[in-house]
Amino acid sequence: MQKKLIECIPNFSEGRDPKKIKKIEDAISHVKGIHILNSSSDSNHNRTVITFAGEPKDVYKAAFEAVKTAAKLINLNDHFGVHPRIGATDVLPLVPLQNTNVKECVALAQKLSAQIAKELKIPIYLYEQAATRPDRENLSDVRNVGYEKLKEEIGTNPLRKPDYGPEKLGPAGAVAIGVREILIAYNVNLASNDIFLARDIAKTIRQSNGGLSFVKALGLELTDRDIVQVSMNLVNYKETDIKTVYDLIKKAAKKEGVEILESEIIGLVPQKALAECGKDYKKYLKLTSSFKDDQILELALKKAASKK
Repeated sequence: MQKKLIECIPNFSEGRDPKKIKKIEDAISHVKGIHILNSSSDSNHNRTVITFAGEPKDVYKAAFEAVKTAAKLINLNDHFGVHPRIGATDVLPLVPLQNTNVKECVALAQKLSAQIAKELKIPIYLYEQAATRPDRENLSDVRNVGYEKLKEEIGTNPLRKPDYGPEKLGPAGAVAIGVREILIAYNVNLASNDIFLARDIAKTIRQSNGGLSFVKALGLELTDRDIVQVSMNLVNYKETDIKTVYDLIKKAAKKEGVEILESEIIGLVPQKALAECGKDYKKYLKLTSSFKDDQILELALKKAASKK
């Protein structure tokens, strides 16, 4: 019988200091039974996404150690980046992969939240399928307040009361812990520095504004490259695939005389998610050279299994 396998994809508010990132990776990889499948950092976002997998008990331990290490290394009062964030470990989603289900992952999220709150004194907000209230099912509704405003309101605004932990924010901020299905973090960079264009396109394609189902999007500036980006989460690639998203952005940008410069996938992507783009999906999507075949989930899991 196959063992239980859970995927964990914590996002950390550090994308510029390799030494700090390495210490967080080490805290995860030193847990026996854990395989780091991918690690991706972005200096503009000032953010690192680490994907790892293992049996529930090992994922639990690695996740705690990661949050503990990040809390020691990252001070949100000194953090600047274009991506929204509320914590050193900003979000920590759990995804059932093999012989597990949402119910088991929710129980794990609750147990992990309780330990982090008790031992590290960090407030926890549960989101998506782990949410304890309807207004926290959507991650953006939890995180859109931002660290600075959350710091002001956490002790006075009932809407900001954490699910676990103190009603006070320290330099490590808070953590949003959730349970969800596989999500694809996908960005499209435009050959333009027009932030209003990027924001308009993001508004056009995201579900909350009547655009594509299961698409969340923001328009961001990449100031060091003098370009803009449509940054997205595709939360159900089976219903809205990457090709559909790419084609719509391309059409919207072309109306304004702007071309797509490139696109990028952050972290892992299921093989089926690329199928609509054909065999030469890298060329079709103008994927950056940083994209590697081992970012395909199935290949990453196979590679991890071969290292036993």
